[in-house]
Amino acid sequence: KNALICINRSGVHTEDVSYQKLDQFSSRFANALLSLGVSKSDTVLVVLPRWPEWYYTLFGCAKMGAIAMPGTNLLTAKDMEYRINRAEAKAAIVSESHAKSIENIKENCPTLKHLIIVRDEREGWHNFDRICVASSENFDRSRLGKASADDLILIYFTSGTTAMPKMVGRDHAYAYSHRITQKYWQDLRPQDIHWTLTDTGWAKAAWGLLYPQLLAGCSIILYDGEGFDLETHLKIIEEHQVTTFCAPPTVYRLMAQADLSSADFSSLRHCFGAGEPLNPEAMRVWEKATGCEIYDGYGQTETINIVANFPGMEIRPGSMGKPCPGLTVDIIDDDGNVMEDNKIGHIGVKITDPYPPGLFKGYYKDDAKTAEVFRNGWYYTGDTATRDNDGYIWFVGRSDDIISSAGYRISPFEVESALIEHPAVIEAAAVAKPDEIRGSIVKAFLILSARYEQSDGLAKEIQDFVKQHSAPYKYPREIEFVTSLPKTISGKIRRVALRDTHE
Repeated sequence: KNALICINRSGVHTEDVSYQKLDQFSSRFANALLSLGVSKSDTVLVVLPRWPEWYYTLFGCAKMGAIAMPGTNLLTAKDMEYRINRAEAKAAIVSESHAKSIENIKENCPTLKHLIIVRDEREGWHNFDRICVASSENFDRSRLGKASADDLILIYFTSGTTAMPKMVGRDHAYAYSHRITQKYWQDLRPQDIHWTLTDTGWAKAAWGLLYPQLLAGCSIILYDGEGFDLETHLKIIEEHQVTTFCAPPTVYRLMAQADLSSADFSSLRHCFGAGEPLNPEAMRVWEKATGCEIYDGYGQTETINIVANFPGMEIRPGSMGKPCPGLTVDIIDDDGNVMEDNKIGHIGVKITDPYPPGLFKGYYKDDAKTAEVFRNGWYYTGDTATRDNDGYIWFVGRSDDIISSAGYRISPFEVESALIEHPAVIEAAAVAKPDEIRGSIVKAFLILSARYEQSDGLAKEIQDFVKQHSAPYKYPREIEFVTSLPKTISGKIRRVALRDTHE
């Protein structure tokens, strides 16, 4: 059965990879790593595009016990040097586009012993295909010691907004815990053709390209494209009869601004998104065009999907949904007390016995940071939210993103959600700007649709629009039009960078 449907950046279908081939080639790579001298618990940097070799590498590492560290293709040489040295990586597996960068930093990375290049030849490097072909497709597990559910198979570097990225270790139990992600939020079935828009270096790839999909036994669209091209994306959905689809809110909003009347969405049966709340207008346009509602979900690099809208639930636009079965997720205060309904508090995961499925055990080699987030019998996510009278959870923002203005606590997401309802606004970021009278005011940074030109008149119109669509005290007293917004590698807005411009 097809595990992967490979499509190049031109939108041309190039290859199908069966579950059998995925198994065999990952075994070949596991044997190749052992032959090179890579051992169980060694860390391995992996920076590859959406190619089948990414799967062979990650599952090959998992089979022989090495810990793969996926990195986005946007990483710079400095980024990779930090990751290699922080985790004491023994090997690097990259494409030609990152090989030169690795060569430039290798002298600064004393633990880095093995360089493996994929789909190319380079002096001083092992060629991926060659070492795999020279290795057996049968992996003898008896060569290794007994494996444990607690053994790490991945380390993700979280995209820090206020500090250098932290290392999040993910174990075998995490991989299997994505049964919850698969069943309740994504609703994946063996016959599905699934497509998630994500880079291979983000933890979102584990959610959308790896574990839920392979646990379900469905086929995965592996599109090696860059950026968002509407025509190509619509073509892939139609030609390959995609049934389940996941995209970040930004993509749904871009699609909502396009003419979708001639697109064929007849194959779609379930759509979902994560990362930030979706505005109701984008959800309405998408449902009208496709017949599918968008099911929002929430989780982190440190967790599996822990809050979601499940098929069969009433969707309340802007809400993340309700806690997933198997986990106790609630809104808590600084002391671990559960908050009243409709009060802003921390999103927490209760530490239960048995241990919450898919929740990490702590930051790799960072006991101090671990102690910060595990306290009072809870894991503090660092995000804030409210819970309504029916148990739906509504995201507010990162704990340090809350805006305090004239005694009001204002969620930047609430402001942004109102802003992007205006037809002129494609993206928005709201932050606190120091103010002598109010302490802070709300300032908004806006990216405009190509159909609009910035002006003082448009800024005033948008401000009045927000006053009408949310509580008046939330409107942005200052608006700045920009062409881009600072974002983390995983695509989240770095409000801290915008706030820093005023400090």
